[in-house]
Amino acid sequence: MTDLLAALDSTWPAASMHRAGGWLVREGRGGGKRVSAATVAGEDASATIDMAIEAQAALGQPPLFSLRDGDVAEDEELARRGFRIVDPTVLYEAPLDALTAEPPRHMTSFPIWPPLAIMADLWAESGIGAARQAVMARCTLPKTAILGRVEDRAAGVLYIAIDGDLAMLHALHVAPDFRRKALARNQMRAAAAWARDAGALRLGLAVTEANVPARALYERLGMGPVGRYHYRAG
Repeated sequence: MTDLLAALDSTWPAASMHRAGGWLVREGRGGGKRVSAATVAGEDASATIDMAIEAQAALGQPPLFSLRDGDVAEDEELARRGFRIVDPTVLYEAPLDALTAEPPRHMTSFPIWPPLAIMADLWAESGIGAARQAVMARCTLPKTAILGRVEDRAAGVLYIAIDGDLAMLHALHVAPDFRRKALARNQMRAAAAWARDAGALRLGLAVTEANVPARALYERLGMGPVGRYHYRAG
């Protein structure tokens, strides 16, 4: 799980990172919770929560913390202070061999970088607007986007980047009118094939526990849960 968490940071990078006591504070610039949350980075984290809150305020961000396995004292102290749990999240992983055993359907999914305007529009429709697309743009690792097509229409998009032998998949979206047509499955297989050809051995991703349809898709493709984390917000 540790390498998946590190790859989340490297493939979906914050604008900057700052140490505040026992915490690593991320500057998100509107890029979402993952790049805006503070995480434990030292043994004194539960005693230095106020330092993390002050550092986030200096960045113009509300207090937000991401708690991983083992962050028991920090989680308990934040709960005592009234911070509520937000978006429990599951980490999934699978070897790329399992995901590339069957290729995507012909002419359904294409790797493209930089993304086309229609891809940016598709992401924006799902709430992945300019600030989150900027997160993808500032990643310096090998990366691409996958454009998905159904009935000769641009209908889906995702982003994938590689850190070492681990490819991390982000921002998967299929337009509502084109769901239940196997497009997400084809996009993921195309992404896995691109990652394999680029030298990766594994595919990982993070998905909220509440996203039951996505989790079912990942499990049908042979991915399995390998860890969890959640946020606490004030």
